[in-house]
Amino acid sequence: MQKLKGKVALVTGSGRGIGQQIALQLAAYGAKVVINDLDEAPAQETAEMIRAAGGEALVCAGSVTAAGFAERFVDSAIDAFGDVHIIVNNAGYTWDAMIQKMSEEQFDAMIDVHLKAPWKILKAASEVIRIKAKEEANQGREVIRKVVNISSVAGTRGNAGQTNYSSAKAGIAGLTRTLSKEWGRYKVNVNAIAFGYINTRLTEATDAKSEIEVEGRKIGVGIPKDNVAAITTMIPMGRAGTPAEAAGAVVMLCLPESDYVSGQVIEVTGGW
Repeated sequence: MQKLKGKVALVTGSGRGIGQQIALQLAAYGAKVVINDLDEAPAQETAEMIRAAGGEALVCAGSVTAAGFAERFVDSAIDAFGDVHIIVNNAGYTWDAMIQKMSEEQFDAMIDVHLKAPWKILKAASEVIRIKAKEEANQGREVIRKVVNISSVAGTRGNAGQTNYSSAKAGIAGLTRTLSKEWGRYKVNVNAIAFGYINTRLTEATDAKSEIEVEGRKIGVGIPKDNVAAITTMIPMGRAGTPAEAAGAVVMLCLPESDYVSGQVIEVTGGW
């Protein structure tokens, strides 16, 4: 279970849900993990879970869209652990409306968190990766690094009420495939996972009005129960995926077994 021993992983949005499961599973394989969440408390909770299991973790809390965050995130890994081997761009949320009711603020917010923030983090890591890869090549060593960007079937197929989110997640596919070509010479696998219906606090089946607060905005969450029933009838496995199952697909692309897999967008949907 120590296939990632000595590796340093950065995971955005890892204080809760799928992101937390990704961090826990990477740590279980031996990786040192930099935890990020918009809020300090859940990030610290994830870090403590890793430490309690004998792993190493540190927290870099804050919004992935904030000015200077990308550099602070990458620097925290270098300062504490000396390298960057795995980057998982997971942070995000949805802010839905039909196009005639959607504001420009709503559209921009989704592009910023789901597409621009991952790009900024990868750009911030680019010089570190280039220098490390050159050093390793000069030493005759091959070190494979991993990037996993999180997309969605909303990006691969579209989804009503989500022109903003779908556009950002479709952009992730282009970012992923292009960066796999740019970074192949640095021995970096760059892939994306496009999730279907995964059961999280954002997709909980509920007919009650439920909201979360994101940077001062009240964002509606949850899916009406009738809609959930309709969705699950289209899933051959007959149910939503769990956060642990979703995380497993991400971690699969971080293990040595996937060292020749790059430039792929893999749908994780239970067959939907």
